[in-house]
Amino acid sequence: MSRTLKTLLALAGTLGAGAALAAGADMGTAAKQATNWTAIAMFALFVAGTLYITKWAAAKTKSAADFYTGGGGITGFQNGLAIAGDYMSAASFLGISAAVMASGYDGLIFSIGFLVGWPVITFLMAERLRNLGKFTFADVAGYRFQQTPIRAFAASGTLVVVAFYLIAQMVGAGQLIKLLFGLDYWLAVVIVGALMMVYVLFGGMTATTWVQIIKAVLLLSGVTFMAFMVMAQFGFSPEALFAKGVEVKATIAANAKTAAVAAAAASAAVAQTPEAVAAAAAAASKAEAMDPAKIGQALMAPGGFVKDPISAISFGMALMFGTAGLPHILMRFFTVPDAKEARKSVFWATTWIGYFYILIFIIGFGAITLVLTNPDFADTAKGVIKGGAGTANMAAVLVAKAVGGDVFYGFISAVAFATILAVVAGLTLSGASAVSHDIYATLIKKGKADSAAELKVSRITTLSLGVLAVVLGIAFEKQNIAFMVSLAFAIAASANFPVLFMSVLWKDCTTKGAVIGGFLGLISSVGLTVVSPSVWEVTLGNPKGSAWFQYSSPALFSMTIAFVGIWIFSLMDRSAQAQKERADFEAQQVRSETGLGAAGASGH
Repeated sequence: MSRTLKTLLALAGTLGAGAALAAGADMGTAAKQATNWTAIAMFALFVAGTLYITKWAAAKTKSAADFYTGGGGITGFQNGLAIAGDYMSAASFLGISAAVMASGYDGLIFSIGFLVGWPVITFLMAERLRNLGKFTFADVAGYRFQQTPIRAFAASGTLVVVAFYLIAQMVGAGQLIKLLFGLDYWLAVVIVGALMMVYVLFGGMTATTWVQIIKAVLLLSGVTFMAFMVMAQFGFSPEALFAKGVEVKATIAANAKTAAVAAAAASAAVAQTPEAVAAAAAAASKAEAMDPAKIGQALMAPGGFVKDPISAISFGMALMFGTAGLPHILMRFFTVPDAKEARKSVFWATTWIGYFYILIFIIGFGAITLVLTNPDFADTAKGVIKGGAGTANMAAVLVAKAVGGDVFYGFISAVAFATILAVVAGLTLSGASAVSHDIYATLIKKGKADSAAELKVSRITTLSLGVLAVVLGIAFEKQNIAFMVSLAFAIAASANFPVLFMSVLWKDCTTKGAVIGGFLGLISSVGLTVVSPSVWEVTLGNPKGSAWFQYSSPALFSMTIAFVGIWIFSLMDRSAQAQKERADFEAQQVRSETGLGAAGASGH
């Protein structure tokens, strides 16, 4: 699974590990460590506290509106912190810090670059989502469309995204806990699944929100302390920190050069054929050409990850626009009382996420200067963390150990695990809403289902999704899950976002155009991912170079297919229904921009 780890780290570094944004994605096949009882104890305290919150929330969860949106009573500040909690995943914390440790500046430039794009999309959509929606993004997309086809599409897109994301979460949790806590993989998966079902079954959105808020506060507090202690080591001088990082990387490169020269000389000494002699000479020449100082300086320069511009652009589009199409993120804008609070949510989420990424950059350099130079943590000559596969992602938690000892190490380990719980709960809630609200209440019951029945279906769906997530998590233990993360984002960007965007902002968009274009985006994103090198060659084992689609992410192509499909089939639709839908756009626009008629989350 080393290839999997490399794929994840490249994704994390190139695009800010946003893929893992809310993902808790592939941690590599981690080597099982000694049982970390401090971390387990602290995680138990977190669980106990959140279970108490769930009990409190359960008393407030009486209706479908309470279950899906917390009754619309969550403030913009609280919601912004909860969104940040969704976004700041274990993969963001561990993956980006590991990417900074490996490549330096790239880990910042791409995480911040992606972050800059995120609020643009969210600010564009947040107010409209809150004014038009009730529980799910299908409420928004289907505001003026025929309910049966648009709900069927929306539920399909949501469930596919949730399925791939849940697998990634569960597998990531298992590998992370095997690495950090010393527990067996299957046990970690069962624990995550069981706790998630408790949070969602009984507490709904209220409990999920507060779990996400607590996790965000703990993580932000932890990384603030870590960054402070790292900077204290260098007199609070960023220049001194970066200079030390460059020096360490140059030293590691010098050690690698010495080893390569020695290996080439040894090969030359035993070479008995002209070919062997030539190969040894070439290896010696390559080794001698290494410039350790230049390699060290490269730590502060961009360009370490972007090898293929098309793939980089495609991944960037998947993560940027996919974020605006992720069902569990979109649901958060229905939890606030009005559009003003929705805008506040975006402001606070952006503030906390930006602050987090700046600190992660410092922690990544802390890993270079404090972990890679410590013989207790790393092979200092080679510049690699001890422990086998998957341990590159231990960088951040080892920084915690270096600056705060075993107790703080246990705290950060527990928080890293807790991040997964919060995201899994949000994902499960969005999947349950797709089944109960979009399929059961709207399609099966034609909008006449009572709140109690809808709530019952939601809880049954939650239980089913939880069991399925555990089973799939155990079954996919050794699967390359990096593509599942990217696929989830690509589907959200290619199916959900184009339909949402065009239905809200384009007058001529029709039911036929939205449904056909949306399904084209969904099918093409899945299909192109399957025939890409990451799946066709790496996962399915076909020969290298045999992939039909040569790019790692399909978003650039599948998003284009979706948008063009929506445009063409909408313009071709000359039916009476299409004319009515176009005529209804003005009323939709007024409501989306002014909020007239959208007084409460559960009241419209």
